[in-house]
Amino acid sequence: MARNNDADMLMEDELAAAFLDDTDPAPVAERSPRAAMNVEEPSDPGANDGWEDTDDFPGQLAVDVYETADKLVVKARTAGISKSDLNVTISDNILTISGILSGGEDENATAWHIQECYWGEFSRTIALPVQVKEDEGTVKAELKDGVLTITFEKENLDAPKQIMVQ
Repeated sequence: MARNNDADMLMEDELAAAFLDDTDPAPVAERSPRAAMNVEEPSDPGANDGWEDTDDFPGQLAVDVYETADKLVVKARTAGISKSDLNVTISDNILTISGILSGGEDENATAWHIQECYWGEFSRTIALPVQVKEDEGTVKAELKDGVLTITFEKENLDAPKQIMVQ
């Protein structure tokens, strides 16, 4: 809803101050534009930028999981990963997708300015929310256009099973 009264609107400095860290003692007008936006100043290319070494921790794969009437579908964005670098397993209704995303290394780089893409090992283990059939013929995994889609047939646990009395 738009406000008509100018007195109700925050001034630019007040709005910027609302999003700034309270620990910065300099008034808003004295801060650099980067500081006012909470953006770090460029650092020395050889200095540690505060990034931790994450070589010991595999990246985690983002997934979508949803149901249809008779299927359970798991989708994951896997752009840049070849089929041979993917490992998909299921055991006791636990799905594991793992692999290696290679290609982010550049030995000619002298300094990284921004590195947001994850390169290296990744893994994701999911306890599936419904019971699925784990037989080879009932599970379909397809890698197309950078999206891994795994489709499971759901177990029909609602139907009672007849037990023969002897």
